Amino acid sequence: MQSSKITDQNLVKQYVQGNEACLEMLINRHKERIFTTIILIVKDSYIAEDLFQETFIKIIKNLKKGKYNEEGKFLPWAIRIARNMAIDYFRKMKRMPTVTSSDGEDVFRKIKLAVDNREEQMIRNEKENLVRAVINKLPEEQRQVLILRHYGDLSFKEISAMTGVSINTALGRMRYALNNMRKMMEHTSINAA
Repeated sequence: MQSSKITDQNLVKQYVQGNEACLEMLINRHKERIFTTIILIVKDSYIAEDLFQETFIKIIKNLKKGKYNEEGKFLPWAIRIARNMAIDYFRKMKRMPTVTSSDGEDVFRKIKLAVDNREEQMIRNEKENLVRAVINKLPEEQRQVLILRHYGDLSFKEISAMTGVSINTALGRMRYALNNMRKMMEHTSINAA
C-alpha cells in the first residue's frame, strides 16, 4: 500500500475499521506540521514532545469514538487539536511564553539569544512578568487570538478557521487586545523602552 496515494480520509476510514497501519501512515505523513505547530506555541522541545504524544492520544480517542467528521480535512482537524492542547497547557501552567518588550508598538519581538549581564536579565524578567500579567487580564477571546497570532505565528485566516469566527472578528479581537494592553500598560506605567 503506497501511503502517498491514499487520501487522509481513506486512511482514517481504514484505521477506524481496524487497520492500525493506517494510523501510523497518518502520523508519519503529518507529524512535522503538527509538531511544528506545537513547538511554535510552547517554545520548548520537551514540552512539545509530550503535547505531541497527548495530541495523538486525543486524536485516536476521537477517531475511535466516531468524533471525526471533517470530510477529508484531517490535517487542519489534527492541528486544531494540537493548538488547543498547547493553549490548554498554558492555561494549566498559568504562564505565557517568554516575551521581551521593545517599544510600545511591538511588545512581541523575538528574545535575543545573546547573554545579557545579570542586571539586564533582571530588568527583562520584570518586564516579561508585567507583560504576562497584562495579557492574563485580557478577555478570553482577545487573549486567545493574541496567543495564536504572536506565539503560534498563525495567520488570521488560520485563527478564523480554528476559532470558528470570521477573519474580521479575529482582526477585531486582536485590535481590541492590543488597545486594551496599551491602556493597561499606561495605567500600570510599564516602561516598554
